[in-house]
Amino acid sequence: MLKTRFHNFPKGKPFSMILGDFLGRGIFNVDGDSWRFQKKMASLELGKLSIKSFAFETINCEIKNRLIPLLSSFAAREEEGRVLDLQDVFRRFSFDTICRFSFGLDPSCLELSLPMSKFATAFDLASKLSAERALNASPFVWKMKRVLNLGSEKQLKKAIKTIYILAKEVIRQRRKMGFLTHNDLLSRFMCSINDEIYLRDIVISFLLAGRDTVASALTSLFWLLAKHPNVGSQIRQEAERVLGRNQEHTIRFEEMEQLHYLQATVYESMRLYPPVQSDSKFCKDEDMLPDGSLLKRGTRVTYHPYAMGRIEEIWGPDCLEFKPERWLKDDGVFSPENPFKYPVFQAGFRVCLGKDMALLELKSVALSLIRRFRIELATPRHRSPRFSPGLTATFRGGLSVVVREREAAHS
Repeated sequence: MLKTRFHNFPKGKPFSMILGDFLGRGIFNVDGDSWRFQKKMASLELGKLSIKSFAFETINCEIKNRLIPLLSSFAAREEEGRVLDLQDVFRRFSFDTICRFSFGLDPSCLELSLPMSKFATAFDLASKLSAERALNASPFVWKMKRVLNLGSEKQLKKAIKTIYILAKEVIRQRRKMGFLTHNDLLSRFMCSINDEIYLRDIVISFLLAGRDTVASALTSLFWLLAKHPNVGSQIRQEAERVLGRNQEHTIRFEEMEQLHYLQATVYESMRLYPPVQSDSKFCKDEDMLPDGSLLKRGTRVTYHPYAMGRIEEIWGPDCLEFKPERWLKDDGVFSPENPFKYPVFQAGFRVCLGKDMALLELKSVALSLIRRFRIELATPRHRSPRFSPGLTATFRGGLSVVVREREAAHS
């Protein structure tokens, strides 16, 4: 599906139809030439050192100026019994970060007053309702509701209208300010594209990619760290060894690369809780799977990273354990697995273009918070998370935690 017969397994019209109103012709919802063009453009830009530096600077700025002060304010009020929904915080953080990095826009969702932008609220609703279309027994149900403008389809139409207005305004403002001197991703795309609707769809797709997946991965990671405090201790020990004890030290690219246990922890977390739990393609022409299964034309084929991470034949008898060490060689150096065994970022031709950016963001947030705070589950016997319907994995009911400041940099 992802490698040897990739061209016979496109996203397909049924998938594109479900998300078409929301994502339009964005990279996640197209095949063929349109996909190839956006992939080439994005990979060229995301591969540049200048854009990586800009992303690193944006992420660290948001962590230092907003995320840490917010958690500190809740830690200071611990005696008042205040509980924080960490999933909500991470969604706000990743929304601010992707807007600043991709569009040069700062929605300030992570200010201490925790304002929620109209854009973010509409985006959440559109993502949820679009995903729920796929849960209908037949596409006829949601299509008829759309024609009659009823219920969830009426809500979806209203949410998408809000998103389109705001996305159009983002493009207008960027064009008005002049984009040749800006580092954000949208400015770079605007140098090559002069189609407003196409740009709008690209804006929405990048927002979906950079916001929801990162927030999902961070939520699962901190749920696991709260359940396994020994892992957090090892991350702190590694950080002290590589960075020293000063928490105010500004980490550099090359130093981040030396944090092998941190990298292993992030990968292990996503093995058990991938942000995108399953992915479907449609068989274009009749085909046969390696095990001999015959696929008729038009068959929907799904692979399931969430299930794959729990299969003993793939990961061994300890597959259900949270064990970062499985990613380390004997000398403690991180060793990645075959991406077709670990398709969390997909693999082959359609591999996630923002993979390096996402990993940088996950590691930066994890490192900063683990070194400064003790983050514990508000309900210690919290059972395994349940997920809400959506395009990415979202903890139903959020992730309620209590935050405490660490007494010293080395504690």
